[in-house]
Amino acid sequence: MTPFSDIKRDFAWAVLDVEAVVPAPLVGRSGSVTSGKTVTRRFGVYRNNVYASLVDAFASRFPVTARLVGEEFFQAMVRSYVGCEPPRSAVLLRYGASFADFVAQFSPAGSVPYLADVARLEWAWHAAYHAEDAAPMTLAELTEAAPIAEDSTLALHPSLAVVRAPFPVVTIWQIVGREEEDEVARLPVGGEDALVARPKLDVEVRRLPEGGAVFVLALQGGASLHEAASSAMQDAPAFDLKANLAGLITSGAIVSVR
Repeated sequence: MTPFSDIKRDFAWAVLDVEAVVPAPLVGRSGSVTSGKTVTRRFGVYRNNVYASLVDAFASRFPVTARLVGEEFFQAMVRSYVGCEPPRSAVLLRYGASFADFVAQFSPAGSVPYLADVARLEWAWHAAYHAEDAAPMTLAELTEAAPIAEDSTLALHPSLAVVRAPFPVVTIWQIVGREEEDEVARLPVGGEDALVARPKLDVEVRRLPEGGAVFVLALQGGASLHEAASSAMQDAPAFDLKANLAGLITSGAIVSVR
């Protein structure tokens, strides 16, 4: 007799693989083993419901990405993703982390070159929403603390993420995210870097100034203020340390100073 664990494994893989044969044995309501056209039809309905549930989850997780390509295209793209990278856990909060990379390689989406970057920004929003809570330092608390010196290191909020893009991804996300907008027009030239964080109840997306992405990523990696600023100036000679530091403070990105 086939172990029950093997039956569950075969069933799970068959549900997510549209090319897979119907696993056996399957039991009907009466307790008897079901076979033939009936089981194929019933299993097809179940498989379609599973895919539909995952598509719905992605539509709520990547709403701007979906609007950029339309419902039919988005559903087909998600189904392709699920077929290539099925969920490995019943907890779906982290499922979809690789979706943006999949979109970047999905040739039918090539006519929308910024689609993967928008998906990456939306995933950062989703991850920030479900990230660990932490109390950001206020300006008053930072003023009362020891002065921020060049060798200081800043602990940043656990929800914080930086999304770098060669396209104006923040502008696209803002425009298409409005319910009255269906497409992008008159985009600014050049790329945009986004700072995504949830310092309090709401996730905030901010456009980073020149050099800001390198600066924040360096701080996030444990670099001192001086080291992070030096890296940012190498990337962008016009980098303004005071302006970028003020931006981190006002966005609630700093949780402690060491």
